[in-house]
Amino acid sequence: MTDQLTQQQINQTAWAACDTFRGVVDAGQYKDYILVMLFLKYISDLWNDHIETYRARYGDDEARIRRRLERERFVLPEGTSFYELYERRNEANIGELINVALEEIEDANRTKLEGVFRNIDFNSEANLGRVKDRNRRLKNLLEDFAKPALNLRPSRVDEDIIGECYIYLISRFASDAGKKAGEFYTPAAVSRLLAGLAAPQPGDTICDPACGSGSLLIRAAEQVGSDNFALYGQEVNGATWALARMNMFLHAKDAARIEWCDTLNSPALIEGDHLMKFDIVVANPPFSLDKWGAENAPKDQYERFWRGVPPKSKGDYGFITHMIEVAKRHSGRVAVIVPHGVLFRGGAEGRIRQALIKENLLDTVVGLPANLFTTTGIPVAVLVFDRSREEDSQNAARKDVLFIDASKEFTPGKTQNVMDEAHIAKVVETFRTRAVIEKYSYLASPGEIAENDFNLNIPRYVDTFEPEEEIDVAALQKEIDQIETELVEVRGRMRGYLKELGVEV
Repeated sequence: MTDQLTQQQINQTAWAACDTFRGVVDAGQYKDYILVMLFLKYISDLWNDHIETYRARYGDDEARIRRRLERERFVLPEGTSFYELYERRNEANIGELINVALEEIEDANRTKLEGVFRNIDFNSEANLGRVKDRNRRLKNLLEDFAKPALNLRPSRVDEDIIGECYIYLISRFASDAGKKAGEFYTPAAVSRLLAGLAAPQPGDTICDPACGSGSLLIRAAEQVGSDNFALYGQEVNGATWALARMNMFLHAKDAARIEWCDTLNSPALIEGDHLMKFDIVVANPPFSLDKWGAENAPKDQYERFWRGVPPKSKGDYGFITHMIEVAKRHSGRVAVIVPHGVLFRGGAEGRIRQALIKENLLDTVVGLPANLFTTTGIPVAVLVFDRSREEDSQNAARKDVLFIDASKEFTPGKTQNVMDEAHIAKVVETFRTRAVIEKYSYLASPGEIAENDFNLNIPRYVDTFEPEEEIDVAALQKEIDQIETELVEVRGRMRGYLKELGVEV
């Protein structure tokens, strides 16, 4: 019998711990308490594992053990571990004790965890109720995470399982939070598809300027196939930024640089007086963001909006423009999820879209199924831009744009549709080979796109029309006549039966 815990066991036990808050705290808030507690439990178990390893190796030489511990990925100060808080779970100020422990952990690990817990308050009356109720809920939470099924030591649980449990919880919270979930979560299948289209290679720098909880960055990193990459992200929501930092830590991607900032108005990934440049830029930015900062765009110090300023009520092209500007010239690739309106809306957006196409930056347009997201049921698209198509670049001779209609490539779910691995693989392979497949994909020339007034609406290029079966009117009429004759006969027999039974007809 193995002592190893499975992914399913960890996921189910962690999700059951949420019962402490369900019906009391909004899903958009209680996710923070659960995920922080999971993080604290993991680093506490990992720390205990280290201590036991070094004690077995060095005996009672506490000074040597302490020196070795100080060289680990993080430091857990005395009095701050999950188990020490668990022992004090009945104290009247348990919320305050948890807050103090988290603050001390931050202070001891500033390079990796500074600010991560600043947006979470375990002593909040507004979120967790008055003292008696708050203490009971926190006691229950500590007891839930103390269960044997959540012993997260490396000897029992693979590091990948912890990270995947974290993403699993985020996905479940997204389902509960509904429309609010767009702030922090991109469905796993969509993340894998975007990573496959971006195709990061060993040595690449990868950036998500609207990174949410960081799951898309992690999927992009997995696509590399080695540890030779560097991750960067920006997130405007402080609580979500904290989730991303913890997510990176749990996936052993501590070196990722995740900044808390407003990407469109005050980007923080800068070098000197200019924006950092990346090999790969991926994102699922907020759809049609209102009040995104259009008033500041004309005087943007980084001159990102030289093609035009998007409408103040729709920030889609603000994010697209930023992503293209931070992709490395002559080589950088961009993959971004957008609402379909981005493909055809006119005005300022139409002018920006036309400029990008004329610059030969647009490489591929992929239409996705409806109802993939918890935040919206509308179908969305992926745009892939490739700066290696610029003049004097490796793919400058490539002038066509690949259109893929993957809107029917899904498996229906109870509440959401899902793109399976086969659906994703079909899109990525078509993208990689630039294959033309009847009723699925098409290579459009610049002339065709210009003739369509630079409208990228996918049905203009991929003909998915299914001709209706021809109807033989004469045969149909003959069939109707036969049915009517048979009906007359049946009615006659029925009247006879009723007469025999003495029923007046």
